[in-house]
Amino acid sequence: MPERTIASLMELLPAAFLPEKSTGMDVVIQFHATGEGGGDWNVLIRDKSCRVQNGVASNPNLALEGKAQDFLDVFSGRLNAMQAYMQGKLVLRGDKMLAMRLAGFFKVS
Repeated sequence: MPERTIASLMELLPAAFLPEKSTGMDVVIQFHATGEGGGDWNVLIRDKSCRVQNGVASNPNLALEGKAQDFLDVFSGRLNAMQAYMQGKLVLRGDKMLAMRLAGFFKVS
């Protein structure tokens, strides 16, 4: 099985989305992954749907920045998101409460 990349992870987000957990949400989340395999993606959660686009959103509610490998480790469960934040591995800008709720919008496998 090939190693998961940020690009492949972003492609999987809509399929892992739990619409019932996002009632009333209308948010844009920006991901900026640095290093090998990095890039910019934004995730729009609105009307119980999830759309991922490559690129930078002009005014996201939440922006997350970190090394591509750290994002992969957080999404795979190898790295706790709160620990990553406290250790400075992930930088959050914007709605911190949204950041805390983010994982609940997606099923983990």
